[in-house]
Amino acid sequence: MAAAAALEAVAPLGALWGLVQDFVMGQQEGPADQVAADVKSGSYTVLQVVEALGSSLENPEPRTRARGIQLLSQVLLQCHCLLLEKEVVHLILFYENRLKDHHLVIPSVLQGLRALSLCVALPPGLAVSVLKAIFQEVHVQSLPQVDRHTVYSIITNFMRTREEELKGLGADFTFGFIQVMDGEKDPRNLLVAFRIVYDLISRDYSLGPFVEELFEVTSCYFPIDFTPPPNDPHGIQREDLILSLRAVLASTPRFAEFLLPLLIEKVDSEILSAKLDSLQTLNACCAVYGQKELKDFLPSLWASIRREVFQTASERVEAEGLAALNSLTACLSRSVLRADAEDLLDSFLSNILQDCRHHLCEPDMKLVWPSAKLLQAAAGASARACDHITSNVLPLLLEQFHKHSQSNQRRTILEMILGFLKLQQKWSYEDKDERPLSGFKDQLCSLIFMALSDPNTQLQLVGIRTLTVLGAQPDLLSSGDLELAVGHLYRLSFLEEDSQSWAAALEASGTLAALYPMAFSSHLVPKLAEDLCTEESDLARGDGPTRCSRHPRCLQALSAVSTHPSIVKETLPLLLQHLCQMNRGITSPGTSEVIAICHSLQQVAEKCQRDPESCWYFHQTAVPCLLALAVQASMPEKEHSVLKKVLLEDEVLATMVSVIATATTHLSPDLATQSVAHVVPLFLDGNISFLPENSFSGRFQPFQDGSSGQRRLVALLMAFVCSLPRNVEIPQLNRLMRELLELSCCQSCPFSSTAAAKCFAGLLNKHPAGQQLDEFLQLAVDKVEAGLSSGPCRSQAFTLLLWVTKALVLRYHPLSSCLTDRLMGLLSDPELGPAAADGFSLLMSDCTDVLTRAGHAEVRIMFRQRFFTDNVPALVRGFHAAPQDVKPNYLKGLSHVLNRLPKPVLLPELPTLLSLLLEALSCPDSVVQLSTLSCLQPLLLEAPQVMSLHVDTLVTKFLNLSASPSMAVRIAALQCMHALTHLPTPVLLPYKPQVIRALAKPLDDKKRLVRKEAVSARGEWFLLGSPGS
Repeated sequence: MAAAAALEAVAPLGALWGLVQDFVMGQQEGPADQVAADVKSGSYTVLQVVEALGSSLENPEPRTRARGIQLLSQVLLQCHCLLLEKEVVHLILFYENRLKDHHLVIPSVLQGLRALSLCVALPPGLAVSVLKAIFQEVHVQSLPQVDRHTVYSIITNFMRTREEELKGLGADFTFGFIQVMDGEKDPRNLLVAFRIVYDLISRDYSLGPFVEELFEVTSCYFPIDFTPPPNDPHGIQREDLILSLRAVLASTPRFAEFLLPLLIEKVDSEILSAKLDSLQTLNACCAVYGQKELKDFLPSLWASIRREVFQTASERVEAEGLAALNSLTACLSRSVLRADAEDLLDSFLSNILQDCRHHLCEPDMKLVWPSAKLLQAAAGASARACDHITSNVLPLLLEQFHKHSQSNQRRTILEMILGFLKLQQKWSYEDKDERPLSGFKDQLCSLIFMALSDPNTQLQLVGIRTLTVLGAQPDLLSSGDLELAVGHLYRLSFLEEDSQSWAAALEASGTLAALYPMAFSSHLVPKLAEDLCTEESDLARGDGPTRCSRHPRCLQALSAVSTHPSIVKETLPLLLQHLCQMNRGITSPGTSEVIAICHSLQQVAEKCQRDPESCWYFHQTAVPCLLALAVQASMPEKEHSVLKKVLLEDEVLATMVSVIATATTHLSPDLATQSVAHVVPLFLDGNISFLPENSFSGRFQPFQDGSSGQRRLVALLMAFVCSLPRNVEIPQLNRLMRELLELSCCQSCPFSSTAAAKCFAGLLNKHPAGQQLDEFLQLAVDKVEAGLSSGPCRSQAFTLLLWVTKALVLRYHPLSSCLTDRLMGLLSDPELGPAAADGFSLLMSDCTDVLTRAGHAEVRIMFRQRFFTDNVPALVRGFHAAPQDVKPNYLKGLSHVLNRLPKPVLLPELPTLLSLLLEALSCPDSVVQLSTLSCLQPLLLEAPQVMSLHVDTLVTKFLNLSASPSMAVRIAALQCMHALTHLPTPVLLPYKPQVIRALAKPLDDKKRLVRKEAVSARGEWFLLGSPGS
């Protein structure tokens, strides 16, 4: 038995000896991994591996010794976690001794030491011993790159796990590393070395007397001049080295006396990259430097920065110079001063002012902007700097404004003042009297009002912006100032013809109204209310032109200033009252006037969404009023009512839909529940109790044999219920869904049937999965099939199918695929085929009234990609199988899908689909042509190689379509001709003469927009192949 056990033990060791021999003598690499795997599995121990290597490790031939140590090192790299402390000690001693061996052995020894540096069982003191041995015995920079990298890895490992031991070496560790790194050139190693230096400094290792040496060994690489080789597998970029080195140089104030002269030298050089790198490094240094480090270099630094900003031809250098100046000033601002210390910030800012302020007074104003930029960069660093510079510069600029009489010069000065005012917004002041602007407030207001009164539009625009910024200063403007400001904004909003000033005045009014609601309530809103009354009386007398010019602006001004809850409570009743005045017959409204009021109401609703209280106020005030007006308009009346006719028009109802939807989307669930309890019974039961002025001449029953006018108001119901949060329970839902389904197939009024179908689809989309949803879907499918089979309601049934399909596609419902297949089947229908093709556009596009994310619809991400994957193969198969007269429908549907698909999804499929897209260009339907051209144009830019394979067909078809009867198609074709020039030039050159001749014709097109595209496209083709093109 004992003999058998001995044989079993000898057999594995024999196998180990064979693997060792294969590796060492047979020069095979595979046995190393096999031995490591056997050690990890427990078949051998590391000691047995060492014993098996015994003769190899002592062999007089260096290459044999190197192979033996290499095998051991590779095993240790994979099995270092299995080592015991005693084994680690012996292995460390062995490897340290081998560092004195032949140079061929050193790389394998370093790999072994790297493995041991990862050992958890490394006893205290051995890390120091290893590093001392490396520093003493190895000339690192004579080693190949990979072995130098190994040394850096050993140091990194020990710094991560044995920090306290290494710090015990004191400055000797720093000196040793300096020797290791000195002369390093490989960027892969430099990234690691820079990280080690950064850790030496940031982790407080002792630098001793070697601060300058450590700086020299790293700063010799500044500025980085490295261009990565093409197809570099390591992926090291110049920016990586720049940032790593910058982190080192800016890591300690102790480098300042050596670094700052170097930075000044490089900024003053002629090399653009050196300037940029130096200024960015200075910016980083200011985060850790103090006054002490900067003091002796401030004059030189300021001189260099000033020169770069005054004389530079590079915007990037100018921007970095200004950023560095800002950082310098911030550094001087935050340094704690001793009572007896010199105030460097004050003297530094005085130097800046001395060198810049005289340029602000030069008659030719040549260096005004560079000087202003420098002053603003310094002023933006701290409140103290801002106060110092602003108090010195503002009086000068105010004086210069009055000295110059030309509007352009005044505009320049006012823009500079605006820059300094913006800087004041960064700093808060507890004491009102401390603010530097307090002493200049009256002069600033006078200057701004002069600008607003100037006929020059550009000066007015700067004045409006300056007024907005000045008004943002808390408690600065007096009530008198505000009254004058409101007066100027009112005048600009109504009396100025220039649209820029008018739009800017409205925007400023909105901004300032949120800050000063009382001023605008007192001085602007009453004037606007008076204007509305005047407009009504003017119209009653037949003075139409005045109304046409002022009425829209008055409405927009009311909506623009509705930025504060207190103002909304004044402007909203005014707008609604104005609409009601029309209903009472005081004025005779046109469609455009009612739409303008609704647009203003929607803008107010959008502003109210920011504040829950205002949102609820708007909803409970505006929605009942709009519903009451609409219900009143739908009632049968003996006398003719203009407003009744207007309110029931499609375009007006669409704008009312937008107002109600906007007023509903941001309601909280509790408030939405309160509202839905009133609105749904209004439409289902005719319960008008919550409507204002609800004495109507008849009953409101849109679903129960109501008039056509009443059924049209289902669109308003759709706007409300389809904008509610998903968790709001809708009363009488089952009945509502059935009524909507019934109305959706009503043939008497296409508008109301479509609104009912959209409302039904919107509710389906939000309904949680379950039995009730399945019942609604079954009812819808039955209704669709019954309507499509025959009869006069086929068009309405198709519309219902389309909207239900979209509702399900958006939420990934399983039934969506069946309904999409049904829609594809209709492409062959003689009557509904073209409409079914257009339906794919609806399925892929975003809606504005229902099924929107803003309206809380369930819209899954990448629904378009999923629809493409699931359905385009079937569309392609259907196209190939379809009769010739049906093929255009498939092409149109496919074109709509591809046109709205994200281009990254389409590009991989382009080779298989391109032939169909090219065939779609021959389709006589202008909608198909336009959709396909819109799809192809970005593909010409993003997939030139694929598109160039079909260049002959593309050129021919685009040129043919440039003569299309449709202006939109002509424009799109010419844009595609322009995009063709992005294909490889050799492919296009044979077509250049033909294209230039053909594009001469659209140059004489009767439409200006077509001529514009033709000029652009022909110009690019003329330049094709020319030098520099």
